[in-house]
Amino acid sequence: MTLADESCTPCRGGEPPLAESEWPALLAELAGWRIERREGIPRLVRTFSFPNWRACLRFAQAVGELAEVEDHHPEIAIRWGEVEVSWWTHAVKGLHRNDFVLAARCDRLAGTA
Repeated sequence: MTLADESCTPCRGGEPPLAESEWPALLAELAGWRIERREGIPRLVRTFSFPNWRACLRFAQAVGELAEVEDHHPEIAIRWGEVEVSWWTHAVKGLHRNDFVLAARCDRLAGTA
């Protein structure tokens, strides 16, 4: 089973974020994703390239629909030809396995999985 095929698990806080030692194995299953710290919180980030503005909007909308279904919402930045998606779990102030699962689903939506 790939990350994109996994189910997200409810995360309401009160549990620890993934240990930093767990990140490399999960990142190895994702192409083009990186971990950045913003405001002291690690985030899973990838910039997707598209040929035009409409393609960017379609992808951003698809990611937004995915986020609503899973009740887990990323930060999405749209620029001409690019969409940057950042996943992290607010409830644990860090990374959760769900972030990696949804990153893999973004890859699938973009056709890069």
